[in-house]
Amino acid sequence: MTIRHPAERVGERRPFERLAEKASHFTSSRAFFGLCFLLVANFVAMHVAQLSTELELLAAGLMTSVTLLLLALLKNSELRAEHAIQRKLDAIAKALLAHHEGKEGGEAFDELRDAIRMEEEI
Repeated sequence: MTIRHPAERVGERRPFERLAEKASHFTSSRAFFGLCFLLVANFVAMHVAQLSTELELLAAGLMTSVTLLLLALLKNSELRAEHAIQRKLDAIAKALLAHHEGKEGGEAFDELRDAIRMEEEI
């Protein structure tokens, strides 16, 4: 197990990265909002109905587990997107500098071309 920035593993789209991307899309949907609303409503209903403490703890533990899982998945997606944006900005800056210095084409423009749509690759 290596502890590297997720975006530094370019070309290594592991199952976790694919899962993180799908989780990111799912959490921005109405279905996820509905699921969260049902979990919270269920917990409140259990508390109002004065059900056993064990059941309330089970419901609270379920909400906590979902929260921690989503935190890990979404943080991974966030780091990858942040890295892609930074690489794009670096490539744009290099291309602008090369253009300002009078160099046409070259390595800076190749890097800029490679950086376009990078977030879909990593």
